[in-house]
Amino acid sequence: MATAIGNRAQGRGFAKRISSHLAAALVVFCLAQIFIVAKMGGSLVLHLGIIVAIGGYGIAARGLERRWQMLEQGGLSQGGMALRFRRDVLQLWGASILGALLWIPVAIIFRFLFG
Repeated sequence: MATAIGNRAQGRGFAKRISSHLAAALVVFCLAQIFIVAKMGGSLVLHLGIIVAIGGYGIAARGLERRWQMLEQGGLSQGGMALRFRRDVLQLWGASILGALLWIPVAIIFRFLFG
């Protein structure tokens, strides 16, 4: 298993792999937000909030991409890079899914306050 991961990492750099994960996580993040807000009876204000959240996600994603470009140039061992990569991918997907689910209490509070 470790050699399979090592071979895969050598064929395609960690920065490109993290970029692919970022793109997929952004799509999941956006679709989940839109679905949740639409099901909760979203208003224009909540939809504008989605735009702001996606913009913030994009800024954070670009920072993560830059970090991985610098890490690849840093000369760390493959094992160290693989460990950091798995940790960052886990945090990325967790933030994408949980971040989208945060719209549920926001929408409930918004509906309670403004009808």
